[in-house]
Amino acid sequence: MNTKVFSISAAAVSSVLAASAATADVSVSAELVHLGNTGGTTQSGDVATYRLYANMDAGWRVDAVYGNSESSLDISANGLFYQNAFGGDTSAGINPALIFAFPSLAYDSWVSIGLEDQTANAMNNIGIDFGAFNTAGSLATDNGSWFVTPDDIQGQEVDGRVLLGQFSVIGGSGVLTDDMAAMSVNLQGKDASGNTWTLIGGNALPAPGALALLGLAGVTARRRRK
Repeated sequence: MNTKVFSISAAAVSSVLAASAATADVSVSAELVHLGNTGGTTQSGDVATYRLYANMDAGWRVDAVYGNSESSLDISANGLFYQNAFGGDTSAGINPALIFAFPSLAYDSWVSIGLEDQTANAMNNIGIDFGAFNTAGSLATDNGSWFVTPDDIQGQEVDGRVLLGQFSVIGGSGVLTDDMAAMSVNLQGKDASGNTWTLIGGNALPAPGALALLGLAGVTARRRRK
């Protein structure tokens, strides 16, 4: 019975997110914040830790990160995500008081809106199965979301961006396109005037065509130097 209610609620969330919203001038990007040992024992040595951000104008905010039947959410590694025994699936499960005693907790993998730990963190999630996130290096959904309510201050941009998650790849090289197979999300929020916006299929990884062009540009530059 609980499973059926949960499924219906997740579908309702996806329906609400898809309705009455304008396309936004918002982008997503990933930033390498750590490359090396976690300061503790990991499953496989060093990690490459990335933080995923939504980039937007001053006064804008993110209320939800989601996947639905029209555009699924997919954050997947070329390998496994580092999952600390004292961590959590979301930043609401990260106790900052434990990081001093367990430094490796700082590199746990989790999803978020705006905050890196549980302090004043009101984020919720629905319809997200974190099983593969913890065991197979993949977080995907076509009927789920993590979200805050529009009056939660943590969704507000800070210096033009909002934190969406941290992802540590075991044995990562520090090259995003080598470490990550997918970083595609859908977002909904409000602009500075209170109008609802959406971003569909925001991708922190360069498209294959863009990678090919970058490679061609590198070859051309080398030829010119000769």
